Amino acid sequence: MIDFFLEYGLFLAKLSTVAVIFVVVLGFVFSMARRGGSENGLSVENLNKRFDGLADAVREVVLGKERIKKDSKERRKAEKTLAKKGSQRNRIFVLDFKGDIKASATSSLREEVSAVLAVATVDDRILVRLENAGGAVHEHGLAASQLARVRQSGISLVVSVDKVAASGGYLMACVAEHIIAAPFAIIGSIGVIAQLPNFHRLLEQKGVDFEQITAGRYKRTLTMFGKNTDEGREKIQEELEEVHLLFKDQIAEHRPQIDLEQVATGEHWYGVRAINLNLVDELRTSDDYLLEAAKDFDLFAVSYRRRRSLPERLLGGVESMLLR
Repeated sequence: MIDFFLEYGLFLAKLSTVAVIFVVVLGFVFSMARRGGSENGLSVENLNKRFDGLADAVREVVLGKERIKKDSKERRKAEKTLAKKGSQRNRIFVLDFKGDIKASATSSLREEVSAVLAVATVDDRILVRLENAGGAVHEHGLAASQLARVRQSGISLVVSVDKVAASGGYLMACVAEHIIAAPFAIIGSIGVIAQLPNFHRLLEQKGVDFEQITAGRYKRTLTMFGKNTDEGREKIQEELEEVHLLFKDQIAEHRPQIDLEQVATGEHWYGVRAINLNLVDELRTSDDYLLEAAKDFDLFAVSYRRRRSLPERLLGGVESMLLR
C-alpha cells in the first residue's frame, strides 16, 4: 500500500510539473503577442522637454516647488515671445541605430531618414547614435547608403559612438562629416573575414559520400561537406580582397585624412587612440553633445517601429532570455 501511495505521489508531482511548464509557456506566448501589438509607425519626441523635465525633477528637490513654478513660467513666456517674433531655432534630428550581424535596423533607418529629409533644411543637422560591431557586407553597405542620402541632401550628418563602431559599423560611421566617440568606444576593424567548418574528413571516415553539382566554375568555392581545393581558397581570398578594397575606397571618399595603410589592417582601437589616427574627430559622449546642443537647437528623437510577426517576437524573446 505504501508503494502505491509513493508511486501515485510521484505521478502527481510529474503531472504538476508538466502543468506548470504548460502554463508558463502559454503565458509567455500571450505576453509576446501583446507586447508586439503596436502598428507600424513613426514616433517623434522633443528631447529638450525631456531634458527640462529631468532637470526640473532635481530642481524641485533642491530649490523647492515655488522656484520651479517660477522658472517654468519664465521659460514658457520666453518661448511664446520667440514664437511671436517668428523666429525658430535650427533643429537636430536624433536617430538611433543598434546593429546586429544582419543590420536588421536598416529597415527602420531608411524610414527615419526619409521622414527627416522631408522636413529638414540645410541649416538642420542629423545625429545618428550608432552602436554596431559589424556583420554581413551587403546589409551594412545598404545601411551606409541610407546615411549617404543625408550627405547628398546637403544636411550636416554627425555620428556618435558611445560603445562600438567596428567593421560594418565603421563602414557606416565614416560617411558622416563629423564623428564623435566616447574615450573607450571601440573603433575600426577595417577588414573582411570569411570562415566555415569543413566536415569532409569526418564524413569520409564514416563512409558518407557528398555530391555537389554546379554550373559555373566558381558557383561554389569552399564547402562545408566536400573536399576544398586550393583554387577555391584562392578565389575566396580574391573576393575578400575585393570587398576590402571597396571598404577602403568608401573611407578614402569620406575621410581622406586617414592613412589607410596604417588603419586598414583589421585592428580596432579605443576612442582615445582612434582620434590620433583620424578615425574620429572628437572625444565625447552623445549625452554631452546633446545637452550642449540643447542650448541652441531644438532636438527631436525620431524612431520608426515595424510591427514584428508573432514568430519574430517569440524568437526575440527566447534570445533575450538566453542572453541574460
